[in-house]
Amino acid sequence: MSSVLPGPAEVTPVPAREVGTAVPGDSGWRRAIGVVRAHLWQVLLVLAAVIIAAAAGPRIVLGPQVPVELVERHDLVQSVVASGRIQAPHRIDVGVQITGTVVRVPVTEGQVVSAGATLFELESSELRAALSQANFAVAVAEAKARQLREVQSPNAVQAVRQARLALDAAQAARVRSDALLVGGAIGEAARDDALRAEQSAAAQLRVAEQQAASAAPSGSDAAVAAAAVAQAQAAARLAGARLSYATVRAVKAGTLIARNVEAGDVVQPGRVLMMLSPGGDTQVIVQIDEKNLRMLRIGQMALVSADAYPKARFEAKVVYINPGIDATRGAVEIKLQVASPPTYLRQDMTASVDIEVARRDSAILVPTGAVHDLETAAPWVYRIDGRRARRQPVTIGLRSGGLCEVTAGLAAGDRVVPSSDLTVSDGARVRGVLPVVTK
Repeated sequence: MSSVLPGPAEVTPVPAREVGTAVPGDSGWRRAIGVVRAHLWQVLLVLAAVIIAAAAGPRIVLGPQVPVELVERHDLVQSVVASGRIQAPHRIDVGVQITGTVVRVPVTEGQVVSAGATLFELESSELRAALSQANFAVAVAEAKARQLREVQSPNAVQAVRQARLALDAAQAARVRSDALLVGGAIGEAARDDALRAEQSAAAQLRVAEQQAASAAPSGSDAAVAAAAVAQAQAAARLAGARLSYATVRAVKAGTLIARNVEAGDVVQPGRVLMMLSPGGDTQVIVQIDEKNLRMLRIGQMALVSADAYPKARFEAKVVYINPGIDATRGAVEIKLQVASPPTYLRQDMTASVDIEVARRDSAILVPTGAVHDLETAAPWVYRIDGRRARRQPVTIGLRSGGLCEVTAGLAAGDRVVPSSDLTVSDGARVRGVLPVVTK
């Protein structure tokens, strides 16, 4: 019998385990891990879907979150805001009427001066001499007039008396010569001499009477003397006036807001040397856009603050509205009177003016930024109605400070969507979120 020698031992290969295949002796958790490893991508996809659903589910079901504004009830004051300048009712430019040299300036810029106070003085020695000369001329004219009254007029009256007496004597001599001529005692020549003497005496009487009439208070000599006195007095007043020009005084009480002269300056007419702001009512001059003209009335009150003191406010009242419009700027000039101006106000200060043109107590207010088509005849808002945004027509009243008065269409407590949010449409689901108020 034949025997078979044993050959090399054959090794039977053992197949490798597939992932997740249970092997006798493995525990249960190893089998679970194997299953997960076998379906890893599917598990990840499921987890991602769950996360996306958790995040997007409320947005899909409840709508996106959108910021909203709350409609509230408050008092509303509508005002017109503008800027202007502080100004006195008028300003006085101070200059000179004669050419001269400044010798003294006793005031400083910003100083409050009383009426009649000296602002500056010019050199005046020549003017004083001219005034003295004119006064002497007045004295001479008055002395001549007095001489006429006291000497010349009485002498003229006396001369008339003497002339009349001389005429009477000449007439008597002529009568006697006539009688002697008839009796043949004298000749024609002697009689003619007596006649000429009478005529000469009559002529002298007439001259004396004329002189007396001229020297009388109503005569021509008296009128000439009176005119000479008046002329001398006028010349004296002129000299006095020219002397007064050498001292420049404040015509009204006020504040000196400009000074452009110093001692030693040679000044002449036509140049503004000082500027005086008279005391009195302070005004604020503003330019208002003409579109606001319909809201302005005389007597409206305003709050004013100087830009240099922005936290300090004072009251003013509208007292003037210019009937004309500045075509280049499209503005109208308004004047407001300040009854109690603060002491810190200065001429030409820049000021901000807030004119109250209307007021509503307990008004329903909505932010202006939430109103669509505000400048049209049919404004509207998106109002949050439950979970949806609804288009709501509204009626707008006053507007001021970023708020609008709603007279119909909304109530206090309503929530509206800002008009800047373009993602919202009528009927869309939304979740309104009010802004967080930080203290």
